[in-house]
Amino acid sequence: MRLTKLGHACVQISKDDRSVVIDPGAFSEASAALATADAVLITHEHFDHFDADALRAAMAERPSLEVWTSRVVAESLADLGGRVHQVGHGDAVTVAGFDVHVYGEDHEILHPDVPPIPNTGFLIDGEVFHPGDALTVPSEPVPTLCLPGNAPWLKVPELYAYTREVRPERAFVVHDGLLNDIGLQVMKKHVGQAGEELGKEFVRLEPGTTVDLARP
Repeated sequence: MRLTKLGHACVQISKDDRSVVIDPGAFSEASAALATADAVLITHEHFDHFDADALRAAMAERPSLEVWTSRVVAESLADLGGRVHQVGHGDAVTVAGFDVHVYGEDHEILHPDVPPIPNTGFLIDGEVFHPGDALTVPSEPVPTLCLPGNAPWLKVPELYAYTREVRPERAFVVHDGLLNDIGLQVMKKHVGQAGEELGKEFVRLEPGTTVDLARP
């Protein structure tokens, strides 16, 4: 299995000749990310995770492309019929040959007076967990964590607390598209230290980088 960072919160998970793309949003060149995907997973409706126009264009061009996503996104794509699948916490589905377990219900709090929107995290083949915009801890081990590195809803102490609770074998940073070069250096320092606490290596991948997830 391979993981490719496609920009901001978007990653591609590949195995053999199949691939799924998670959260192809406005900061991740969604059209290119969708061009070869066998399926799409979308955690929630925010534009940096869900580019509706790009997704609709890809689905119009490729009739076999299907989507698994949270309730609000599924409702917004209801006109596409059975090609859009609503999933929620506790679901287990097969997507393009991958076993996908769904964890999480709510986005992290963005405003003290506004209820959170739905957010669904995806654990792929028991290996890679993408939490979307939430600090969800699955009830099963997470070998590889897509770790949010920066967000309006995230503080550095929460990043440390999250990795201590999940305790992944490795972590690759996502949700970093809002940072300039200075911010990236600060974030990478804390991500690295969070890994060192657990005796692991946590890193940020440059967009376009692919890593092999084979275990020793």
